Amino acid sequence: MRLVTFTLAIVFSAPSPQALAEAYPSKPVKLVIAFAAGSATDSAGRILAQELSQRLGQNVIVENRAGANGQIAAVFVARSTADGYTLFMTTNSTHGANPHLYKKLAYDPIKDFEPIARVGTLPFMLVVNPELPANNTAEFIAYAKAHPGGLSYGTASTASLVGAETINHLAGLDLVRVGYSSSPQAILDLVAGRLQVMVADFTTAMPHVKAGKLRVLAVTTAKPTTLLPEVPPIAATLTGFDLTSWNGIFAPAGTPKEIVARLERDTLEILSRSEIRKRFAAIGFEIDPMNTSEFSRYVREQIAYWGKLVRDAGIPPE
Repeated sequence: MRLVTFTLAIVFSAPSPQALAEAYPSKPVKLVIAFAAGSATDSAGRILAQELSQRLGQNVIVENRAGANGQIAAVFVARSTADGYTLFMTTNSTHGANPHLYKKLAYDPIKDFEPIARVGTLPFMLVVNPELPANNTAEFIAYAKAHPGGLSYGTASTASLVGAETINHLAGLDLVRVGYSSSPQAILDLVAGRLQVMVADFTTAMPHVKAGKLRVLAVTTAKPTTLLPEVPPIAATLTGFDLTSWNGIFAPAGTPKEIVARLERDTLEILSRSEIRKRFAAIGFEIDPMNTSEFSRYVREQIAYWGKLVRDAGIPPE
């Protein structure tokens, strides 16, 4: 009888899921970023972390774990305790392109994560060193064809890789790939002339464009973007070209649904504010949120979509 009473006491004293959610968070939360400090995702993640800290009443600490197109961060988060204290801000690199760029991954983008919310989209642009005699995509293609194997491009993300290789494929060029662990490092080499061209995100490239150290030729979206309305899309020269990156928040698989719902609600409320939209636009992001269920479906669609992009670009898996 004592054993039964003791067991029942444990059952009835255990916190309910609702109580667990109400108590969350009781300590700082870690937001793991898949890319290096200064990258586009890092800049967006720091804005979101600051706002989440205020809503959650606990510090949200950014931790950069860059490398291998986000694989290092993805594996770390996938193996973390599913208690809401480790979150993941990442992009189509880990949850779209990587399953097709690598023969084997140490994480599963669907099974190992709980989608919380999509944050927004990130257009890229085709930029060149100003010494290159090209002012638009057509002139760049003509110059590259006249110098086969003579131009190198930098890549530090799957979007920059797939974008450049798609140009290579559609235009019949012979651009040489140079891999980097972070976009800021690649951009600095482009400015210095050690590279000639790059498909780069707005956040890292735009300051150098404004300073006259880089020249922007086109944007990667199918149509002109509101972030840079005067610049034509690559698709105006290469029919069918359309590439846009995105980012969002995930948690390890098995994170309590009540905590996921709390984080979803807080994230979407933050993203609905006009001042936050302006801050994101200033770093080259277009806020375009999705709730948990929408984002979950979207990630599955994106894995298929990026698979087609990788195959069409002729990129063999490593």
